[in-house]
Amino acid sequence: MAFARLQELMALANQQKTTIAQVMLSVEEEQSGQTKSDIMARMSAQFDVMEQAVRQGVSEPVVSRSGLTGGDAQRLWTYIQQGPRLMDADSLRSVAYATAVSEVNAAMGRIVATPTAGSAGILPGVLMYILDTGRFPREAVIQSLLTAAALGLVIANAASISGAAGGCQAEVGSATAMAAGALVELAGGTPEQVGHAVGLALKNSLGLVCDPVAGLVEIPCITRNGLHAITALAAAEMALAGVRSLIPPDEVIHAMYEIGQQMPISLRETGIGGLAGTPTGKRLREKVLGRPTAKSTTPDLTSPSHSVQGGQPCEVHERL
Repeated sequence: MAFARLQELMALANQQKTTIAQVMLSVEEEQSGQTKSDIMARMSAQFDVMEQAVRQGVSEPVVSRSGLTGGDAQRLWTYIQQGPRLMDADSLRSVAYATAVSEVNAAMGRIVATPTAGSAGILPGVLMYILDTGRFPREAVIQSLLTAAALGLVIANAASISGAAGGCQAEVGSATAMAAGALVELAGGTPEQVGHAVGLALKNSLGLVCDPVAGLVEIPCITRNGLHAITALAAAEMALAGVRSLIPPDEVIHAMYEIGQQMPISLRETGIGGLAGTPTGKRLREKVLGRPTAKSTTPDLTSPSHSVQGGQPCEVHERL
């Protein structure tokens, strides 16, 4: 079953009086031919990879191959131990964890793409934070990966998870929505509340451009992952409190798709516009790649002959 609407997913969960995670588990069992036990074992193995990336990133300075980024997760972790000045330490931990995974990715370490490598820190960051609070058993946290996978499947089918096709809203925005929805279901929220969490999180990411400096998944990708971990947590809490997305979540997803189609090519992972096109961005590109930034070309998106081709947003090590 190829879910293309959240409403379908929520309706199925309500009809079967179960969770979105259980719906996804049954669908995966049917389509893959694997047993539910085998599927959960695979989810557990992927969660282990997420945990390894988190623990590595906060325990040591992980530096990217380019040398442009690294060590920020450990800096945040040290800051947390000293007692942060503004946020509570627990919430800030999710920022450090999400940053850690993104730094491990930039250093060509092993991560799980959720849903892409460029947005891989958000879901592991918030789930590892939740696990470390001790409020939820590990098995329940692992099961929430299925909720996130179902939500990501809907977004991928209805819109895009590719930065090249839809900008960073399609990568970081989708990951934030997946994480927010997974957190809501983990905390006992209804399928409708899961949907509202997706809508609230994704609305906050609409229009987010994909402007990697030197074309690398580092600047501003790493800090975006850290900051959006907080967005995911906030969206989940809002949905659990009864805050609703007045624009239905499926319409929010469609709006993201349309915005992505209207976005100029220079702001879709080409490393030309946005932060990549700033004087410093251009200098960093020349330093790393030894060549200047290419000139921006913005095609006429209204032309019937124009078509946007999707592409692999970044190196994918393992896809959830």
